[in-house]
Amino acid sequence: MDANRIKEFDQIVKTGKEVQKALNEYWMEYALYTSFEYWLLVALLVVPLIILFFKIDKSKIFFMGFYGYSIHMLFSHIDSFAKHSGFLNYPFPLVPMLPGIALDSSFIPVTFMLVYQWTINHKKNYYLYMGLASAVLAFVFKPFLAAVGLFRLYGNTNFFHIFVVYLIIILAAKLITNVFLWTERKFKHTNDSG
Repeated sequence: MDANRIKEFDQIVKTGKEVQKALNEYWMEYALYTSFEYWLLVALLVVPLIILFFKIDKSKIFFMGFYGYSIHMLFSHIDSFAKHSGFLNYPFPLVPMLPGIALDSSFIPVTFMLVYQWTINHKKNYYLYMGLASAVLAFVFKPFLAAVGLFRLYGNTNFFHIFVVYLIIILAAKLITNVFLWTERKFKHTNDSG
């Protein structure tokens, strides 16, 4: 193995640890957990999950849960990439190691799940209504978060980029879900006839 390459990699890991330590100290120094903004994020984590518990169509719970989990995973990975690349970040993390968890794990996935469920139950166009939901999140909700100091964009990143990311996420989550539904139908039919 190339010793210089490993040494450089170890330095990158060390730098990452120092960055995380600085974020932890920032969180404690400013006592972010005592701020209004922090508790607003707690609400953005807890309230959507409570609403989902009562509003999710129980007859489609695994289907909708899978779709929501797909949204969550895609959004978490893309958001993590964007944070680590310096495109955006969250100045009031619930937990310093997981900035954006309230949005990644609850608010955004639950919003998309409920809109998707509504389109299914009312036989509406998924792409139209999910596109509208994406636009509201990107051009209304995210600017609101930025205005109250809960979200920051850096460099040339703008809310249109956020909108495009939401569109990619809803298309990918729908594709993933459809592939699993198609596979389930195919193999269920094969097993039933065999």
